[in-house]
Amino acid sequence: MKANLSLQAVGALLAVMVGGCAQLHQYTPLPVVQHPSVNFNERRPSFVILHHTGNVGAQRALATLSNPVAEVSAHYLVARDGTVYYLVDEMKRAWHAGDSWWGAPMDMNSASIGIELDNDGSEPYAESQIVALLELLADIKHRYEIPAANFIGHGDIAPKRKVDPGVAFPWRQLAEQGFGLWCDQPFEPVPPGLDDATLLAAFGYDVSNIEAATAAYNRHFFGFEFSRMTDEGRGRLYCLVRKKRVGEGR
Repeated sequence: MKANLSLQAVGALLAVMVGGCAQLHQYTPLPVVQHPSVNFNERRPSFVILHHTGNVGAQRALATLSNPVAEVSAHYLVARDGTVYYLVDEMKRAWHAGDSWWGAPMDMNSASIGIELDNDGSEPYAESQIVALLELLADIKHRYEIPAANFIGHGDIAPKRKVDPGVAFPWRQLAEQGFGLWCDQPFEPVPPGLDDATLLAAFGYDVSNIEAATAAYNRHFFGFEFSRMTDEGRGRLYCLVRKKRVGEGR
């Protein structure tokens, strides 16, 4: 009986692996290189979460993202040269977000498309990579009608443990194309009584660790690691909260 059970388990594992490596149904009309991963289950997207790989090359990242032992994946990987790899069916649940929060505790794996960017987290992002990313984001936004405010980083939804896509990521450039929110001076005065924690929470951040939330906000909107809020940061945050509340940038 033990031998039979073992054979059944091996058979089930092989079936999963074969199914995971089958040709993916391709939704985007853009040129992508299919590299199927076995790490997924069912879901439908309403967010896009951006990551950096922390690796020195796309091939190393692909090996990790398609390794069943690693139990980590993403829907897409955008290489430095602009090649877009498609790993997990967009309608499946890739494993990229982990324990996350945006407005409340949320299973972001079930609610989002995860995009990895071939970058070590501190280097400038290659122009060809950002061009390819913008094309991919435009296609995804059009097909799923994802609001501008719902294009965010892994460090935003997990500020106590993640920093990607890092300080060098061009969030302002993305926001100008409708992927994320942005505000520039002059800012309206912040009403009395609205403290940093209230504003950060209203925008979506987990404020159980206010320093981590502030650092995540500064990383995204100012491009530096700083765990205290500046006057300019507070003004920008109030503007962002108002934009999000009225649904601007859809």
